[in-house]
Amino acid sequence: MKTIYVCNNCGAQAPKLLGRCPECGKWGTYEQELTAPAGSTSSGKRTLSLNGGGAPQLVSEVQAGEEVRIDMHNNELNRVLGGGLVKGSLVLLGGEPGIGKSTLALQVLMQMGGMKTLYASGEESAKQLKMRAERLHGSPDNLYILSETSLNRILEHVKLLKPELVVVDSIQTVGLEEVDSTVGSISQVRECAARILSVAKQQNIPFVIIGHINKEGSLAGPKVLEHIVDTVLQFEGDQHYMYRILRAQKNRFGSTSELGIFEMQQDGLREVTNPSELLLGNNWADGGLSGIAIAAAVEGVRPLLIEVQALVSSAAYGTPQRSSNGFDGRRLNMLLAVLEKRIGFRLPQKDVFLNIAGGIRVNDPAIDLAVLAAVLSSNMDIAIQSGVCLTGEVGLAGEIRPVNRIEQRVREAEKLGFNKIIIPDGQKLSFQPTSLQIIPVKKVSEAFQQLIIGK
Repeated sequence: MKTIYVCNNCGAQAPKLLGRCPECGKWGTYEQELTAPAGSTSSGKRTLSLNGGGAPQLVSEVQAGEEVRIDMHNNELNRVLGGGLVKGSLVLLGGEPGIGKSTLALQVLMQMGGMKTLYASGEESAKQLKMRAERLHGSPDNLYILSETSLNRILEHVKLLKPELVVVDSIQTVGLEEVDSTVGSISQVRECAARILSVAKQQNIPFVIIGHINKEGSLAGPKVLEHIVDTVLQFEGDQHYMYRILRAQKNRFGSTSELGIFEMQQDGLREVTNPSELLLGNNWADGGLSGIAIAAAVEGVRPLLIEVQALVSSAAYGTPQRSSNGFDGRRLNMLLAVLEKRIGFRLPQKDVFLNIAGGIRVNDPAIDLAVLAAVLSSNMDIAIQSGVCLTGEVGLAGEIRPVNRIEQRVREAEKLGFNKIIIPDGQKLSFQPTSLQIIPVKKVSEAFQQLIIGK
């Protein structure tokens, strides 16, 4: 055995300890590991076969049909997975500690009905799992629980039980005895994931492995872990809010643009079928409050109407602050520069605070117009007209650029009872709303004239 040093962020190897990784540029990420020399038969150099060593085939001769999917009895999870869980697939579920990964996995297994499932936990005892199941108000007959940290013994039970779905919680707490490194190290995580993948493909059993994330927000362990699995799901949300968002960062059997929204309650996670009604407050209907604008956004393929809040005040110190919650801070600075250069509103000695209500983070550029409207409304202390929503990307010249999925945004606004929607000029609709007035605009200044009361 020889000693090497491996970066736990990107997986780069070095013969000696380095303070800064030359590949990814991170500091203090190298860890010591033992590896077998070349030609050794140690498990660190062992390759696992997925097809039993079969010969190459012509792609025209391969018989391929539709993937057999398992209904998870959870519409939000099925949507993110692409219609259900594919048999023989390996899914990685990641998220911050305490966000609800174990609760989601156990709750889904308890809803599987007559399917035989196995929940293997290396973090909790059987009594703790039983208490969690009672809190979720369920006691299925075909759910087996196992408290074990040895992956070999877990796979032995899988071979004996022959379950139809297995959850391993978590990949950082289980290990292989033949790998000479501590549990949770890069070698252990890589070897355990490869072993699970081999069993999943050979026995056609879907596995869901839960992974922790590090302080930077990425999945703990080397990046090779994300390449091994078939699907990478990210469970995110603010612990101070009740909403949780499930995203697909990688999906070999479906789209990565889907989004699932859950609400954390005392008895588990509840599916949110219409998130716009929960994310919107009553301010859009009542009016009278400055600094609030409603944006018609799209997360994945799902339209959302969200409340954008802004506060502009005199700077208490010499340097004005620019703070945003749920929105990119650099894009906020760009939009403020457009507001000053193209519209003529100067905010050099004022603090600007921006918040996306509900604790979610939005990356859709179509909320640019709503951000500027909220900032201007707070600066002038004039409320925006009630029942009005906006959508549009703002360019550096102050123009309103077209956005995608405009029809879905308009339909969502009409469904929730809005009176007007401001959209970019030139966008065509295949239908005409009955109770919603569409106002096309070309520039930011035109949108402001339509928004402010009395203008």
